[in-house]
Amino acid sequence: MTRSDELPVLNKYLAHCGLGSRRRCAEWIKAGWVCVNGTIVRDPSCRVHPDDRVTFKGRPVRIEKKYYVLLNKPRGVITTTSDEKGRRTVMDLIDWPHPERLYPVGRLDRNTSGVLLLTNDGDLVQRLLHPSNNITKVYRITLDKPLTRSHLEQIAAGVVLEDGPAYVDAVAFADPKDRRVVGLELHSGKNRIVRRIFEHLGYKVEKLDRTCFAGLTKRKLPPGHWRYLTAQEVNLLRRQAARPPKKDALN
Repeated sequence: MTRSDELPVLNKYLAHCGLGSRRRCAEWIKAGWVCVNGTIVRDPSCRVHPDDRVTFKGRPVRIEKKYYVLLNKPRGVITTTSDEKGRRTVMDLIDWPHPERLYPVGRLDRNTSGVLLLTNDGDLVQRLLHPSNNITKVYRITLDKPLTRSHLEQIAAGVVLEDGPAYVDAVAFADPKDRRVVGLELHSGKNRIVRRIFEHLGYKVEKLDRTCFAGLTKRKLPPGHWRYLTAQEVNLLRRQAARPPKKDALN
């Protein structure tokens, strides 16, 4: 018999159903949009028994099977599940055979290519994207002109942008024969942070490619192709999402 303290709380249950993050689900519960066995429940910490009937806006919900997909996103594709302007989205690249809906983890802008994780595991998404989890991203950047050594050192030390300092974990020339090509590792989640760092120093980013996200790489995965994560990769993500934050995690 399952002990009551081992049962999932309602907002976590809804997140596992693929509705959204725990925080968002808690907001919906407090708004009165969730019923358990026909009764509106406004307490996100309410425990859910396996036999309970849970509905969201009158629609029954259940815990979905979790899927984890890695896509090598090409340039010119929108990181969203749909686009009102009819532009090509990442979901147009995936011939998805399951009823569960996938959602991108974070965003790559239209002209950025590379590693993109998609999943219906809302709880994992929330934890991966939270600044305290210090998730590492690696980029390969091609600039409109060679990067000077002084600017390379300035980026390594930290660049002050309009919304505060931008710190990187590592930066180096990716090609010793072409100083227009730079490798950058960072964990900041600020919007357009990589492009803004170089634009601040007077460079135009001609190509931006994310080669690694949370330890996942696009090795042997051509642009526009996707694959399921292995069990080892999923466990890697879960370990990273569960680890304690570093002191500089909010930089």
